[in-house]
Amino acid sequence: MGGLDTVGLSPGEIDAAVRARVAAGEDLYTLHAGALAELAPDLVITQDLCQVCALPAGAVTDALAHLGTTADVLTLDPHTLDDVLATITAVGARAGVPDRAAEVADALRARLAAVARAVAGRPRPRVAVVEWVDPPFTAGHWVPDLVTAAGGEPVGAVAGTRSVPTTWDALEAGDPEVVLVAPCGFGLEAAVEQAREVAAHLPGRTVWAIDADGLVVRPGPRLVDGVEAIASVLHPGAVPASAAVALVAGSPAQR
Repeated sequence: MGGLDTVGLSPGEIDAAVRARVAAGEDLYTLHAGALAELAPDLVITQDLCQVCALPAGAVTDALAHLGTTADVLTLDPHTLDDVLATITAVGARAGVPDRAAEVADALRARLAAVARAVAGRPRPRVAVVEWVDPPFTAGHWVPDLVTAAGGEPVGAVAGTRSVPTTWDALEAGDPEVVLVAPCGFGLEAAVEQAREVAAHLPGRTVWAIDADGLVVRPGPRLVDGVEAIASVLHPGAVPASAAVALVAGSPAQR
């Protein structure tokens, strides 16, 4: 699969490049049908969640039909944390290992329950999650669920809905106690750099960076690691510290 090359581009340049391609009616990704045929898969897992992040499901289905391949296609489109956990059992069932998938999902739910017990009864700080910095976007889909599961109150976004563009003034007006910078597609080091920009726009706010690519924006089992990491920010002492987060501005919570 080929796609838009964003190596070395700033967030603003990436946003401009994506918008230009979409406006021109150009695809962000292309599928190498020959390579797919050589793999001869029994099961193809694809997505319809975000055309900026990956190839849409329709392109895969069309390619398989063109090749005459009879592979089973499972399209995943989770919007909430519960949806993501459900995709684990869906993949397991389609792959012929339903019991193993159920064990994984049950173990993840047990970890979420442990976090819930650890933060129960504590004040729930208001948390804004910035998914992109130029222009600023608030994180939607399952990300507000992560904040809620970690013992916070998400502001500026609604669980299960798309991430939306916003303004720094609107973020400030939401009066967040914690701003979590989780730039889509970036790890902790890049998140720290971008969090410094966020802190400059929101002076006086406590700003943390998190390994978004690993723990926040990809709908898989590691979202539970993300919940634990966010909980360590919001409720230090109640939840073990995480190496996946870094304080960029302000003071750690004292709860």
